[in-house]
Amino acid sequence: MALAARLWRFLPLRRGAVPGSRVPAGTSGSRGHCGLCRFSGFKVMGNPGTFKRRLLLSALSYLGFETYQFLSQAAVVHATAKVEEILEQADYLYESGETEKLYQLLAQYKESEDAELLWRLARASRDVAQLSRTSEEEKKLLVYEALEYAKRALEKNESNFAAHKWYAICLSDVGDYEGIKVKIANAYIIKEHFEALVYFHRAEQVDPNFYSKNLLLLGKTYLKLHNKKLAALWLTKARDYPAHTEEDKQIQTEAAQLLTSFSDKN
Repeated sequence: MALAARLWRFLPLRRGAVPGSRVPAGTSGSRGHCGLCRFSGFKVMGNPGTFKRRLLLSALSYLGFETYQFLSQAAVVHATAKVEEILEQADYLYESGETEKLYQLLAQYKESEDAELLWRLARASRDVAQLSRTSEEEKKLLVYEALEYAKRALEKNESNFAAHKWYAICLSDVGDYEGIKVKIANAYIIKEHFEALVYFHRAEQVDPNFYSKNLLLLGKTYLKLHNKKLAALWLTKARDYPAHTEEDKQIQTEAAQLLTSFSDKN
């Protein structure tokens, strides 16, 4: 009964119908009437088949609209769930040290609008560039690619700390190909996103041990400040950091060498 009432609103008025009621005039006719109208207490003049076709078309239009709304809402939920699933897979691959598989997974979604996905893709691109088997030509392409992904991540979400972090890191990498003037100019931009002791500490407070290079930089900064005790603390953390990427392994080696060098001097 409720569906019949809702569908009735979509039916066009027949000539001679009473406005506002959608009840055709002359309802006392003896010709056949459809089941819906009998059920609703109405009679229909004219060809019952035509009326039924109109009713069917109206029902399909209404149901089509309802289906469209349902599918639209379902699509949003599905898209959100899919991104979460991709991020879980990406984090698992990163923790497992599967650098190339991670890049291949995330590269499929390089047109994504999600900042969390984009900064991970920037990191993955950079990690592949750091692999010893990556050619110099490929490395350069990947470095610029990583910067573009990090930049887009920032555009999508300026409050995303990881997006700022990887943008600064990737911008520094690009400086190696741009010459000393550009590198110096970029240093000011990098400082706004991620630089100097206070920034390293802030980064570490937000996400402890998030990046091996941050630990190394803290150690080297304290070395320059002649604070060997704190330098040893952060360099030891960098040396003992679980290596997920080629860069992590290089940082482990550098941290170990620095620890050895100033320990020998003592």
